[in-house]
Amino acid sequence: MNKFVKHVGIFSSLLLGLSACSNKDTILVTGEINNPGNVKVVNFFEGDRKLDSTFIADGNRFKFERPATQERLLTLQVGNNRYPIILEPGKELKFVVDLQQPETYDVQGSDLTQKLKEFAPLKSRIDFVRDSLQQVFTKATAEIGSNEVQNLRAEMLMKFEPYFKDYTAKAVDFADKNKDLAGFYAMTTLDPEMSESELITYTDQIKDLFVENRYVNEFRAEVDKLRKLAVGQKAPEITGYTPDNKTVKLSDYKGKVVLVDFWASWCMPCREENPNLVNLYAKLKDKNFTILGVSLDDNPGSWMRAISDDQLTWTNISDLKAWSSPLIIDYSIKGIPASYILDTEGKIIAKNLRGKSLEDFLTKYLN
Repeated sequence: MNKFVKHVGIFSSLLLGLSACSNKDTILVTGEINNPGNVKVVNFFEGDRKLDSTFIADGNRFKFERPATQERLLTLQVGNNRYPIILEPGKELKFVVDLQQPETYDVQGSDLTQKLKEFAPLKSRIDFVRDSLQQVFTKATAEIGSNEVQNLRAEMLMKFEPYFKDYTAKAVDFADKNKDLAGFYAMTTLDPEMSESELITYTDQIKDLFVENRYVNEFRAEVDKLRKLAVGQKAPEITGYTPDNKTVKLSDYKGKVVLVDFWASWCMPCREENPNLVNLYAKLKDKNFTILGVSLDDNPGSWMRAISDDQLTWTNISDLKAWSSPLIIDYSIKGIPASYILDTEGKIIAKNLRGKSLEDFLTKYLN
């Protein structure tokens, strides 16, 4: 299924410490799930990793207890409903929800979790907008071609952007007012591509906070990866070989505006985007603009056939190492197509634009 926006989480799961404990180094949540229907289990996650689960017992009650020496930001899942909670050692959190009205729940015993509950309506609204646009996009893409899909994706992103900008501003304001794990949670809900600068600024602000919290440290590490490839940063050097075995470096293009396009012959979304790039190159190549195609192929024959079949007349290079290429780490590539636009000094000015969004940006910038 095509996605017009992916809210990719950038935070890894962490293990809880298993040291000997007393009540002061134990986290505890008890609760009641009214009208559970067929739901029999309450699950607990830290990040994307499932930590544990507990059965809903007689009287629709449950209990979760685990050793911990510091606050833990977890997600409590009941059926399809997910609730962020912060458990504090030595304090019992009480959680009550009626699954006939899952958006209305009660928490007691944790001021931090109460803050999360106050933030929840903001998160619910942006999720509703995203899901609604996704449904429109998915329905529409069933009846249109690949080029129209790219344009529709750009249109959906344009519609979503003002909502997410507003949400980002409110999340940042919430984090500014709450210098604790509740504020941290709000920032983890932001999209790394759409809120890159806000995430970097926030990470700088909390550099001396939560220094022993591995979840927060993982967040810092992920944002540091963003920082290296943020708009305004100099793009890492690229060295590769053309189909006729000539060595080409990204730095060779200093003085030109360059679109660095990561692709591969086996990548269908990449191949579907290539006609747009061919048209764009024809329009802009005389305006101090070029494209450097960087392939993640490992089969030279397939790579060269794709260049010929798709009529890619700009310089194409590869080290033919596919996902073993050092460029995967240097450019933090998690999927393709991926692209970076560089100014004449080799600094990043935009990332991962496609279709109409790419053409509009370059036309405006070059003019």
